[in-house]
Amino acid sequence: MAALRLTTAGESHGPALVAIVDGVPAGLELEPSWIDAYLVRRQKGYGSGGRMRIESDRVEILAGLRGTTTLGSPLALRVPNKDHTIDRLPAVHRPRPGHADLPGMLKYGTDDARNILERASARETAARVAGGAVAARLLDALGIRVAGYLVELGDVAAAPVVGELDDVVRRRELSAFQCPDPEATEAMTAAVDAARESGDTLGGIIEVRAHGLPPGLGGFAQPEDRLDGRLAGALCRIQAMKGVEVGQGFASARLPGSEVHDEIVPDGEGGTRRPTNRSGGIEGGMTNGEDVVVRVAMKPLASLRRSLRSVDVRTGEEVDAARQRSDVCAAPRASVVAECVVAFELARVVLEKTGGDSLAEVHTRLEAHRRACDELFRA
Repeated sequence: MAALRLTTAGESHGPALVAIVDGVPAGLELEPSWIDAYLVRRQKGYGSGGRMRIESDRVEILAGLRGTTTLGSPLALRVPNKDHTIDRLPAVHRPRPGHADLPGMLKYGTDDARNILERASARETAARVAGGAVAARLLDALGIRVAGYLVELGDVAAAPVVGELDDVVRRRELSAFQCPDPEATEAMTAAVDAARESGDTLGGIIEVRAHGLPPGLGGFAQPEDRLDGRLAGALCRIQAMKGVEVGQGFASARLPGSEVHDEIVPDGEGGTRRPTNRSGGIEGGMTNGEDVVVRVAMKPLASLRRSLRSVDVRTGEEVDAARQRSDVCAAPRASVVAECVVAFELARVVLEKTGGDSLAEVHTRLEAHRRACDELFRA
């Protein structure tokens, strides 16, 4: 079985976004509606801009499926753009601070940022969500659940997220911010309204939690094997993400070791358990059997209604930066993207551990690994 890989293509206002997912085992039941549910969630969220009212994302599965069952060959996914206007849009020569505009213009030697921003746009994440939804479907078939949700927006923080993951998801679905805390949701609404009134934008912090992972996924022998590093890289590759923490993360640097590390105690059945999960389910670059918990910080969007200063690259004059259609806050929708990229990375390490060309093989080998972990200290 080839390694699980995702490649995307397409521009923000081009004909479509495209994803190629290679390495999906044969025999996985997969329907477009499963992927569409993630695409719909990606378009929801208080503070969204006009583009989300134009598009109604649905996936077309062009290859890799017979009926509703994966073949083991690459999956080709297409998400059409209704707003297909790229050939009619004007040139952009007033680069926007905080965007890829100016660095990309310098990289490719062009005075038109349109050539850069069409691909750098977060619209590209529709393809990554489609590919990540496939990975989430695979994990679900193996008894592993992944959920993303908003825990901070601007200066509004939700209460610590506790409880069974299914209950967290139920509460998240009741919120216009994909936040499990109803009181925080009210305060977030007010914060977005105030930012919209002042022509400003807001960022936030997203938490992603995965339940059902066995110990020993990832690795320590080489730096690139370490799962925490892989998850951090995957999350920081999402547009506008600026920082990642695993478990207690940055707070650990301000605490003594006795308040950071998760003690190991007998579970009463010949095995072990952890009374706490401060490490976020990862120790030494590998899963330890607890829930994997990661957070990612999203900066406020750089497209403001009250434009920031810039320079017209054709005249050298100081001007207001170009203004593009934008959200006041995209963090609720970005929580779906974060969920999907984490699901994809976790599916990769599961398949690296198990191998197997079919879902049946993967399932058999994963269950054998689970049993071996359970029985290790009981011999």
